[in-house]
Amino acid sequence: MSTASRPSSSRVLKRERQRVLRELVAAQAVSSQHELVDLLAARGFDVTQATVSRDITELGLVKVAYDGHHIYAWPGDLSTLPPADNDERLRRVLADYPIHIGRSGLTLLLVSEAGVANAVGQAIDESTFDEQEGTLAGDNTILVLFAGEDRLEAWLKRFEALRASVTSRRIGP
Repeated sequence: MSTASRPSSSRVLKRERQRVLRELVAAQAVSSQHELVDLLAARGFDVTQATVSRDITELGLVKVAYDGHHIYAWPGDLSTLPPADNDERLRRVLADYPIHIGRSGLTLLLVSEAGVANAVGQAIDESTFDEQEGTLAGDNTILVLFAGEDRLEAWLKRFEALRASVTSRRIGP
């Protein structure tokens, strides 16, 4: 085989490094390029942050919010990320937007500012709150639906506690 038909060792090394980089972000939460440099070094790849930055771009990796911070992910893996195990996004939404609560039967009516309802509904859906049957969001209104009184009361108690903790942090010293 002539040398012209063989892939160069630098291209083989690059493909292998990028394969390992993709494995790393699929296997663990990696939040910075410097962390990737260290993880690759532990696997025998001596690279700079600039090289990692180029690899991230070439691989199409994206940064996504996860469990209270941002991590790198390959877009094809996004649906397989385990759900974050906390209510951080809901906490942030409650800190940013006032929400008024009303009730009709087994439905809670959450009202906020115009254009905010989808963000609030999504934060509820992604939270650890699971007593509700579902949420339905309009422009400034979210309906939270329940199958029974006990589930509604449990949800409301948790929601009010979370909202109070956010308010006390915002107002406190």
